[in-house]
Amino acid sequence: MEPVYTIDALNQRIKQLEAQQDAEWVAIKDEIDEIKENLKPLNLIRNTVAEINETVGFKSDLAQSAISIGIGYLAKKLVIGKTDSMFKNILGSIVQLAVTTLVAKPQHEAAPEPSQHESSEEEMYN
Repeated sequence: MEPVYTIDALNQRIKQLEAQQDAEWVAIKDEIDEIKENLKPLNLIRNTVAEINETVGFKSDLAQSAISIGIGYLAKKLVIGKTDSMFKNILGSIVQLAVTTLVAKPQHEAAPEPSQHESSEEEMYN
């Protein structure tokens, strides 16, 4: 870093460093948001299923469906356990169906936030 001899150059350098700091904070916040998204239970399950598919080489929808059903069954057993109650069995089946459906859904990227989208539209028309 070269020495600064004038107040104008010093003020300019301060503004430049503040802008750099703001950009770095935005990048850190985005990284934290991405980490939080990846740590959600459903995304952990999806990522695990995707890694299993890549490792073992499952490419067909049938294999992915079988894995989804298996995870749903395990979720039912973890939530309900072994019971003779008809109500708990029905509740367990609903849990199994919900987990199987959520795991089987393809994961889509998050849509842009409306505020970002609206501001870009306004800039287009101005």
